[in-house]
Amino acid sequence: MKTVSWFRSLMVLSFGALSMAAPIAEAETSPSKPNVVLFFVDDLGWSDVASYGSSFYETPNIDALAKDGVRFTDAYATSHVCSPSRASLITGKYPARLGLTDWLSGRPDRPFQKLQNAKKLQALPQDEYTLAEALKAQGYSTAMFGKWHLGEAADGPLSQGFDEYVPKDWYKGWPKAGYFAPFQMDGLDSEEGAYLTDRLTDEALAYIESNKDNPFFLYLSHFAVHDPVQGRTDLVDQYEEKLSKMPEDPNPVFILEGNPDDVNPLSREELNVLINEPGYEGQVNLPRRTVKISQRQDNVEFAGMVESMDESLGRVRAKLTELGIADNTIIIFFSDNGGMAGKNARRPDKLNKQKKKNLKDSRWSSRAKVPLGGFSTSNLPLRGAKGWLYEGGIRVPLIVRSPNQTNRGTVSAEPVIGTDIYPTILELAGLPMLPEQHVDGVSIAPLLTTQGTLDRDAIFWHFPHYSNHGNQSPGGAVRSGDYKLLEYFENGTVQLFNLREDIGEQNDLSRVEPEHAAKLREKLDAWRSTVSANMMLPNPEYAP
Repeated sequence: MKTVSWFRSLMVLSFGALSMAAPIAEAETSPSKPNVVLFFVDDLGWSDVASYGSSFYETPNIDALAKDGVRFTDAYATSHVCSPSRASLITGKYPARLGLTDWLSGRPDRPFQKLQNAKKLQALPQDEYTLAEALKAQGYSTAMFGKWHLGEAADGPLSQGFDEYVPKDWYKGWPKAGYFAPFQMDGLDSEEGAYLTDRLTDEALAYIESNKDNPFFLYLSHFAVHDPVQGRTDLVDQYEEKLSKMPEDPNPVFILEGNPDDVNPLSREELNVLINEPGYEGQVNLPRRTVKISQRQDNVEFAGMVESMDESLGRVRAKLTELGIADNTIIIFFSDNGGMAGKNARRPDKLNKQKKKNLKDSRWSSRAKVPLGGFSTSNLPLRGAKGWLYEGGIRVPLIVRSPNQTNRGTVSAEPVIGTDIYPTILELAGLPMLPEQHVDGVSIAPLLTTQGTLDRDAIFWHFPHYSNHGNQSPGGAVRSGDYKLLEYFENGTVQLFNLREDIGEQNDLSRVEPEHAAKLREKLDAWRSTVSANMMLPNPEYAP
């Protein structure tokens, strides 16, 4: 049985008291209450959408939603990896406050780590009052289709406020058997060759059809565009042809990134020389904690994944229109972290070159002559990728469309973050706010009707772990206004950037504006104390 906390009990009693009043009780089953569609994509980078700058991937349905809603240019995930970001989305709390700060189950400690990974939860706490539970208490039916990755069966969606969940037996963060049927996941039987993104959309459309007469919350959480990088065949062929007709990309295939927290960090000039050295020929596990980052969007497999995901959104909107409920439905399009422009490597201490025998089933870029399997995309003009606290790891696309908004087709540069989704949905649906639950979120509903700003001083990140992506030191970050500070935990290095002037984070201002850096560092440290963030300790088995 699910544990019920004092706050949870209070919320249930509060909703019960509200329902005693006749007008509220009637409203709980009123068809005028807006439906909610939360369309959540995995590993979709900020520049992976045409309306955000991609000239290769075709996303007409996402772009159409932007023209019918508000597109946020400075939207952020609460983490550069998936599980913490997802936990924040449905609780309204920062990962550091929850104590769920890494993907599940996370990377184990290794002797080459200077610090030990901080303690973290292995499931979303049962006593969190999730967004699904808040909506269910107000008369909504609730369903989730796709990726959960917040705990196994006993801690799955059905224990966190969802009435339905497919797949019924798979709770991890990647497809069990890839994107082509047979999927080997309960509830997703399909003929061989069927595509997973399409199949999950089928389930979502059937759910909308069966719940069209009552308010519903649909959380369509695609596995796409997470690896394995497997595009739908017809779309991959389409992008092969498109690529063959495009002019040569002027960007290099890769650049080399180092670790800014090293005792003697490599300069950009040194990195540009090293990338041409024989010891750096491979794509994974390179010397001196360096990493290759893709600079081109020419992965045709990934392009096929992106467009099939875009088609899914189009199919959902078409179904809402067909049923006559589109004008009474809130739609939020969001991603859990930045794009995978760097390889996933669990053992960066084991130096390896890419071996051709492992690439026999992979498509190759006809231009770059490099394997496409692990490098999904490029996040340019942003720096870094999934697993990094640079903008490429945490800045993501966000589009909101609400029945009562007036700012349709507009763009907002106000910094917003994943914790804001919970209170935003409650306000847009006309439901009571739950500030003790979504304590770290601010409703962005006012930005749908005005061009104002939010009453918030800063947003924060905390990642006290070693990531599979990037070989960066663990660390944290804070953005306040146009400025962003990154702090690394191994050697206490900081970097300061003015994002308005330097979206690519190339000009470190920490030595030029030391007072500003110190102020933001104090703000970040104070926030960690406020949320009781778990910190890292020295690794007693450290072997450099």
